[in-house]
Amino acid sequence: MADNPHNSSELPPFILTGLPGMQTLQHWMFLLLGTLYVVSIVGNVLILFIIKEEQSLHQPMYYFLSLLSVNDLGVSFSTLPTVLATFCFHLQKISFDSCMAQMFFIHFFSFTESGILLVMSFDRYVAICNPLRYATVLTDVRVACMGICVIIRSVCMVFPLPLLLKRLPFCKANVLSHAYCLHPDLIRLPCGDITINNIFGLFTVISTFGLDSAFILLSYVLILRSVLAIASREERLKTLNTCVSHMSAVLIFYVPMVGVSMVARYGRHAPQYVHTLMSLIYLFVPPMLNPVIYSIKTKEIRRKLCKILLRTKY
Repeated sequence: MADNPHNSSELPPFILTGLPGMQTLQHWMFLLLGTLYVVSIVGNVLILFIIKEEQSLHQPMYYFLSLLSVNDLGVSFSTLPTVLATFCFHLQKISFDSCMAQMFFIHFFSFTESGILLVMSFDRYVAICNPLRYATVLTDVRVACMGICVIIRSVCMVFPLPLLLKRLPFCKANVLSHAYCLHPDLIRLPCGDITINNIFGLFTVISTFGLDSAFILLSYVLILRSVLAIASREERLKTLNTCVSHMSAVLIFYVPMVGVSMVARYGRHAPQYVHTLMSLIYLFVPPMLNPVIYSIKTKEIRRKLCKILLRTKY
């Protein structure tokens, strides 16, 4: 541990951590993570290919799904270099600038995913509660504008984080808790006043995850009210079934996030590998499960996927 503070420009490399206290399992861990990477990358690429090739899927719901798949690919590729280096090659050093860049992209894609899930909930709301105006409300131009707004918001929220960290002096141990760079992990390292960083971090969480989850919940309350007004039980179930994929995507994104927050707040005495595993679930499970869920629950995607598999087989 250094006794004197260092500016970020002269800071020695950060040290990434695999599974603390479980070094003998790290090759097996990489095998597991490698499998998740393959499923995530192949699954999301297939979703994008199918939507591009299938004309019947050229509609707002699937444009948003395409954006979600691109974002999930971004999450996977953001963590892949350091996870591969740490778990497979035991290369645990990362420079300050590289760490800041990785932190930017991880949090950018995380905020973007939350925004995409929000606009997808709006899509479901319009489709169920006002179906006659669906085509006029969700035009291609408006879909593109919504996607651009989500991306711009994410950039505005994440861009200040590296700058706020860069201004601080570092004098503590430069060992990170994960195999990648996250803001909550990095913010514990500076020895200067981090009040501004904490306030801005709280603001970003509330104005993205907090507001998005509240509006998603509101949209489903309105959807449920509209569905309950349908007389036929079969029609109610059929209508709700169109939301299952999106509801599943929301749950597999927000539940691990809440789990990570709860462990960080109330599990301080838990072994460090518990925190590491929770963060791995948060970053690896949604990109892997989203294409699986949509492939299973969407008839058009499932049919096209079966054709691709049969063509490959023969």
